[in-house]
Amino acid sequence: MWKKPSKKESIIHDLNGLKIPVDIYYESRRNVRCSIGKKSAILRMPRMLLPLEKKKHWLWFEAFLKKNEPFLKEKFTEKSYHSGNQIQTRLKNYILSIEETDNKSHSGRLENGVLHLKINKEQAQYKEAIRTLSSRIIAADQKASIERRVLELNHLYFKVPIRKVNLKYTSSRWGSCSSKGNINLSTRLLFVPEDVLDYVIIHELAHRKEMNHSPKFWKWVSDAMPDYKEKEKWLREHGKNCDF
Repeated sequence: MWKKPSKKESIIHDLNGLKIPVDIYYESRRNVRCSIGKKSAILRMPRMLLPLEKKKHWLWFEAFLKKNEPFLKEKFTEKSYHSGNQIQTRLKNYILSIEETDNKSHSGRLENGVLHLKINKEQAQYKEAIRTLSSRIIAADQKASIERRVLELNHLYFKVPIRKVNLKYTSSRWGSCSSKGNINLSTRLLFVPEDVLDYVIIHELAHRKEMNHSPKFWKWVSDAMPDYKEKEKWLREHGKNCDF
Protein backbone atom coordinates (compact mmCIF):
# COMPACT_ATOMS: atom_id res chain seq x y z
CA MET A 1 0.00 0.00 0.00
CA TRP A 2 1.31 3.48 -0.91
CA LYS A 3 2.23 5.63 2.08
CA LYS A 4 2.34 9.37 2.10
CA PRO A 5 5.95 10.54 2.57
CA SER A 6 6.88 11.95 5.96
CA LYS A 7 7.23 15.65 6.59
CA LYS A 8 10.43 16.78 8.30
CA GLU A 9 11.05 19.85 10.45
CA SER A 10 14.56 20.69 11.71
CA ILE A 11 15.14 22.98 14.68
CA ILE A 12 17.80 23.80 17.26
CA HIS A 13 16.70 23.12 20.83
CA ASP A 14 18.32 24.86 23.80
CA LEU A 15 18.93 22.44 26.67
CA ASN A 16 20.42 24.42 29.55
CA GLY A 17 22.64 26.35 27.13
CA LEU A 18 23.50 23.32 25.00
CA LYS A 19 22.37 23.68 21.38
CA ILE A 20 20.96 20.37 20.19
CA PRO A 21 19.89 19.78 16.56
CA VAL A 22 16.44 18.19 16.50
CA ASP A 23 14.68 16.56 13.53
CA ILE A 24 10.90 16.21 13.87
CA TYR A 25 9.15 13.78 11.51
CA TYR A 26 5.38 13.84 10.93
CA GLU A 27 4.50 10.41 9.61
CA SER A 28 1.71 7.94 8.92
CA ARG A 29 1.93 6.39 12.40
CA ARG A 30 -0.18 6.08 15.52
CA ASN A 31 2.48 6.21 18.20
CA VAL A 32 5.22 8.67 19.14
CA ARG A 33 8.89 7.73 19.22
CA CYS A 34 12.11 9.51 20.08
CA SER A 35 15.76 8.62 19.70
CA ILE A 36 19.25 10.09 19.46
CA GLY A 37 20.79 9.76 16.02
CA LYS A 38 24.29 10.41 14.74
CA LYS A 39 23.64 14.06 13.92
CA SER A 40 20.49 14.99 15.83
CA ALA A 41 17.88 14.07 18.39
CA ILE A 42 14.82 12.67 16.62
CA LEU A 43 11.10 12.93 17.37
CA ARG A 44 8.56 11.01 15.28
CA MET A 45 4.86 11.91 15.57
CA PRO A 46 1.58 11.19 13.74
CA ARG A 47 0.66 13.66 11.01
CA MET A 48 -2.73 14.80 12.25
CA LEU A 49 -2.41 16.11 15.79
CA LEU A 50 -4.31 18.78 17.64
CA PRO A 51 -2.14 21.59 19.09
CA LEU A 52 -2.65 20.32 22.65
CA GLU A 53 -1.60 16.80 21.63
CA LYS A 54 1.46 18.12 19.87
CA LYS A 55 2.43 20.15 22.94
CA LYS A 56 1.96 17.11 25.17
CA HIS A 57 4.28 15.02 23.01
CA TRP A 58 6.86 17.81 22.84
CA LEU A 59 6.94 18.06 26.66
CA TRP A 60 7.47 14.29 26.80
CA PHE A 61 10.32 14.68 24.30
CA GLU A 62 11.89 17.49 26.36
CA ALA A 63 11.82 15.22 29.41
CA PHE A 64 13.60 12.54 27.34
CA LEU A 65 16.30 15.06 26.38
CA LYS A 66 16.79 16.18 29.98
CA LYS A 67 17.11 12.56 31.12
CA ASN A 68 19.85 12.03 28.53
CA GLU A 69 21.56 15.40 29.05
CA PRO A 70 25.00 14.00 30.03
CA PHE A 71 25.14 11.88 26.87
CA LEU A 72 23.83 14.73 24.69
CA LYS A 73 26.39 17.13 26.16
CA GLU A 74 29.18 14.72 25.30
CA LYS A 75 27.80 14.10 21.81
CA PHE A 76 26.88 17.62 20.70
CA THR A 77 29.34 19.88 22.52
CA GLU A 78 31.44 21.41 19.78
CA LYS A 79 35.09 20.52 20.13
CA SER A 80 37.61 23.37 20.10
CA TYR A 81 41.29 23.23 19.20
CA HIS A 82 43.99 25.52 20.59
CA SER A 83 47.77 25.53 20.78
CA GLY A 84 48.80 23.66 23.89
CA ASN A 85 45.90 21.17 23.70
CA GLN A 86 46.95 17.56 24.13
CA ILE A 87 45.90 14.56 22.08
CA GLN A 88 46.35 11.48 24.26
CA THR A 89 46.41 8.22 22.31
CA ARG A 90 46.97 4.81 23.84
CA LEU A 91 50.69 4.79 23.04
CA LYS A 92 51.73 8.44 22.93
CA ASN A 93 50.78 11.94 23.95
CA TYR A 94 50.92 14.78 21.40
CA ILE A 95 50.76 18.56 21.87
CA LEU A 96 49.07 20.85 19.34
CA SER A 97 50.77 23.93 17.97
CA ILE A 98 48.43 25.74 15.56
CA GLU A 99 49.48 28.58 13.29
CA GLU A 100 46.88 30.39 11.21
CA THR A 101 48.25 31.27 7.78
CA ASP A 102 47.26 32.62 4.38
CA ASN A 103 48.62 29.53 2.63
CA LYS A 104 46.23 28.01 0.11
CA SER A 105 46.47 24.57 1.69
CA HIS A 106 46.89 23.19 5.19
CA SER A 107 50.14 21.54 6.24
CA GLY A 108 51.72 20.00 9.30
CA ARG A 109 54.65 18.12 10.75
CA LEU A 110 55.56 16.23 13.91
CA GLU A 111 58.62 17.23 15.88
CA ASN A 112 59.50 15.96 19.37
CA GLY A 113 55.90 15.10 20.18
CA VAL A 114 54.55 18.45 18.99
CA LEU A 115 52.09 18.64 16.07
CA HIS A 116 52.97 21.82 14.19
CA LEU A 117 49.92 22.65 12.07
CA LYS A 118 49.59 25.49 9.58
CA ILE A 119 45.90 26.09 8.93
CA ASN A 120 44.24 28.55 6.55
CA LYS A 121 41.54 30.04 8.76
CA GLU A 122 39.65 31.48 5.80
CA GLN A 123 38.87 28.07 4.35
CA ALA A 124 35.66 26.26 5.22
CA GLN A 125 35.78 23.34 7.65
CA TYR A 126 38.59 24.87 9.72
CA LYS A 127 38.10 22.50 12.68
CA GLU A 128 37.66 19.51 10.41
CA ALA A 129 41.00 20.36 8.79
CA ILE A 130 42.75 20.32 12.18
CA ARG A 131 41.21 16.98 13.08
CA THR A 132 41.98 15.40 9.70
CA LEU A 133 45.54 16.68 9.58
CA SER A 134 46.25 15.63 13.18
CA SER A 135 44.86 12.19 12.44
CA ARG A 136 47.00 11.82 9.33
CA ILE A 137 50.26 12.83 11.05
CA ILE A 138 49.67 10.69 14.14
CA ALA A 139 48.69 7.74 11.94
CA ALA A 140 52.00 8.01 10.08
CA ASP A 141 53.83 8.10 13.42
CA GLN A 142 52.13 4.96 14.76
CA LYS A 143 51.49 2.98 11.60
CA ALA A 144 54.53 0.72 12.02
CA SER A 145 53.31 -0.57 15.40
CA ILE A 146 49.81 -1.20 14.00
CA GLU A 147 51.20 -3.07 10.99
CA ARG A 148 53.38 -5.15 13.29
CA ARG A 149 50.37 -6.13 15.40
CA VAL A 150 48.34 -7.07 12.30
CA LEU A 151 51.16 -9.35 11.14
CA GLU A 152 51.54 -10.92 14.61
CA LEU A 153 47.84 -11.76 14.92
CA ASN A 154 47.71 -12.99 11.35
CA HIS A 155 50.66 -15.33 11.99
CA LEU A 156 49.10 -16.61 15.22
CA TYR A 157 45.57 -17.33 13.99
CA PHE A 158 44.98 -16.96 10.27
CA LYS A 159 48.10 -17.15 8.10
CA VAL A 160 46.41 -15.42 5.16
CA PRO A 161 48.06 -13.19 2.53
CA ILE A 162 48.08 -9.52 3.55
CA ARG A 163 48.72 -7.05 0.80
CA LYS A 164 48.65 -3.77 2.71
CA VAL A 165 47.61 -2.24 6.03
CA ASN A 166 45.96 1.17 5.74
CA LEU A 167 45.39 3.50 8.68
CA LYS A 168 43.15 6.49 8.04
CA TYR A 169 40.39 8.50 9.68
CA THR A 170 36.87 7.09 9.40
CA SER A 171 33.91 7.92 11.61
CA SER A 172 31.38 5.34 10.46
CA ARG A 173 33.36 2.11 10.82
CA TRP A 174 36.31 0.75 12.78
CA GLY A 175 37.78 -1.31 9.97
CA SER A 176 37.24 -3.08 6.68
CA CYS A 177 38.90 -5.72 4.54
CA SER A 178 39.11 -5.98 0.77
CA SER A 179 39.18 -9.14 -1.32
CA LYS A 180 42.64 -8.08 -2.50
CA GLY A 181 44.01 -8.47 1.03
CA ASN A 182 44.01 -4.84 2.18
CA ILE A 183 43.29 -4.36 5.89
CA ASN A 184 41.83 -0.89 6.54
CA LEU A 185 41.73 0.43 10.11
CA SER A 186 40.37 3.67 11.51
CA THR A 187 42.80 6.03 13.25
CA ARG A 188 40.18 6.26 16.01
CA LEU A 189 41.50 2.86 17.11
CA LEU A 190 44.62 4.63 18.37
CA PHE A 191 42.50 5.62 21.39
CA VAL A 192 41.14 2.18 22.32
CA PRO A 193 42.69 -0.38 24.73
CA GLU A 194 45.07 -2.90 23.21
CA ASP A 195 42.67 -5.86 23.51
CA VAL A 196 39.92 -3.90 21.75
CA LEU A 197 42.34 -3.02 18.95
CA ASP A 198 43.22 -6.71 18.70
CA TYR A 199 39.53 -7.57 18.33
CA VAL A 200 39.03 -5.20 15.38
CA ILE A 201 42.18 -6.54 13.71
CA ILE A 202 41.04 -10.14 14.28
CA HIS A 203 37.58 -9.26 12.93
CA GLU A 204 39.07 -7.93 9.69
CA LEU A 205 41.57 -10.78 9.36
CA ALA A 206 38.71 -13.26 9.74
CA HIS A 207 37.17 -11.66 6.67
CA ARG A 208 40.18 -12.90 4.72
CA LYS A 209 38.78 -16.37 5.48
CA GLU A 210 35.09 -15.54 5.11
CA MET A 211 33.97 -12.34 3.34
CA ASN A 212 30.69 -12.31 5.25
CA HIS A 213 29.29 -12.59 8.78
CA SER A 214 28.32 -16.25 8.57
CA PRO A 215 28.67 -18.75 11.45
CA LYS A 216 31.96 -19.84 9.86
CA PHE A 217 33.22 -16.25 10.09
CA TRP A 218 32.30 -15.93 13.77
CA LYS A 219 33.94 -19.29 14.45
CA TRP A 220 37.23 -17.86 13.16
CA VAL A 221 36.77 -14.81 15.39
CA SER A 222 35.84 -16.75 18.54
CA ASP A 223 38.67 -19.25 18.08
CA ALA A 224 41.14 -16.35 18.05
CA MET A 225 39.36 -14.32 20.77
CA PRO A 226 36.75 -16.23 22.82
CA ASP A 227 35.63 -13.08 24.71
CA TYR A 228 35.22 -10.94 21.57
CA LYS A 229 31.67 -9.93 22.59
CA GLU A 230 33.12 -8.01 25.53
CA LYS A 231 35.22 -5.97 23.09
CA GLU A 232 32.17 -5.25 20.94
CA LYS A 233 30.35 -4.07 24.05
CA TRP A 234 33.26 -1.77 24.92
CA LEU A 235 33.13 -0.21 21.46
CA ARG A 236 29.38 0.35 21.72
CA GLU A 237 29.68 2.00 25.13
CA HIS A 238 32.92 3.95 24.75
CA GLY A 239 33.65 4.17 21.03
CA LYS A 240 31.99 7.57 20.70
CA ASN A 241 34.72 9.03 22.95
CA CYS A 242 37.54 7.72 20.75
CA ASP A 243 38.24 10.58 18.40
CA PHE A 244 40.63 13.39 17.61
